[in-house]
Amino acid sequence: MFAFILRRLVQAVVVLVAVAFISFLLFQYVGDPVVFLLGQDARPEQIRELRASLGLDQPFFVQFWHFLVHAAQGEFGLSLRQGAKVSRLIAERFPATLELSLVAALLALLVGVPMGVYAALRRGSFLSQTFMALSLLGVSLPTFLIGILLILVFSVGLGWFPSFGRGEVVQWGWWTSGLGTRDGWHHIVLPAITLAVFQLTLIMRLVRAEMLEVLRTDYIKFARARGLSDRAIHFGHALKNTLVPVMTITGLQLGGLIAFAIITETVFQWPGMGLLFIQAITFADIPVMAAYLCLISLIFVVINLVVDLLYFVVDPRLRVGGSGAH
Repeated sequence: MFAFILRRLVQAVVVLVAVAFISFLLFQYVGDPVVFLLGQDARPEQIRELRASLGLDQPFFVQFWHFLVHAAQGEFGLSLRQGAKVSRLIAERFPATLELSLVAALLALLVGVPMGVYAALRRGSFLSQTFMALSLLGVSLPTFLIGILLILVFSVGLGWFPSFGRGEVVQWGWWTSGLGTRDGWHHIVLPAITLAVFQLTLIMRLVRAEMLEVLRTDYIKFARARGLSDRAIHFGHALKNTLVPVMTITGLQLGGLIAFAIITETVFQWPGMGLLFIQAITFADIPVMAAYLCLISLIFVVINLVVDLLYFVVDPRLRVGGSGAH
């Protein structure tokens, strides 16, 4: 177990350095931030002075090394657009993104798993066929279109929910949350549904497929031969084994929700990291963009590690196999 964790940590460091290098390299071509800050009419000496003060006159590898050193200390430099610490900007926006992603993931699980189980156990029913048709629609429609449709129906048409913003929040130390207020819950409904639709349909179809596969196995047939009730077979044996791959997908999808909340945050003007990243791209704010991608890659690496460790808890075969399984 220790060797497995150590190997994963080394891989995580390599991944993070690679992501930081690639992002830093790509961002050299998104535009010159000095031009955005000073404008097209700036004098050459003003441009040289600002580039020197920001460290942009140094070679690429020197800039990248300084970024890595500061990133290891939790500092990502100053935002070229706002002049504030990038770590502070991300700390201010991260609670909103994490809150939205967790609510969307919980919604996808609470709705997707029961729908998948029902679609597997009642394959020929009208409701099961309806679920499958809706799942195709949920997978096919782009996120921004789902968000716009929800705003059009429930905000503009019915006036039930607000169409933008996070609403009233409460302060818990440095952490802010809208889940502690009624207005906050009111604002998070539409963005959470928008972000959860694709994950919900994916989980539903995965649960259905895995459930049907498990129901065809020999030990389920043996359980039926022993005279166990359908409830015990479906929920005590089949569902338990079905949730192992679902756990993997759900863990990885949580990272995907945080990473790909950019579109949802833009549509609903949700003040999270995704919106901050879009604004940083507009102004070629390289420190913010690089810090965002490094943080997202760190989240993916941590989630992958947690999922792998959960495998050791859930599946005894991995514990028996030891390091040979990995």
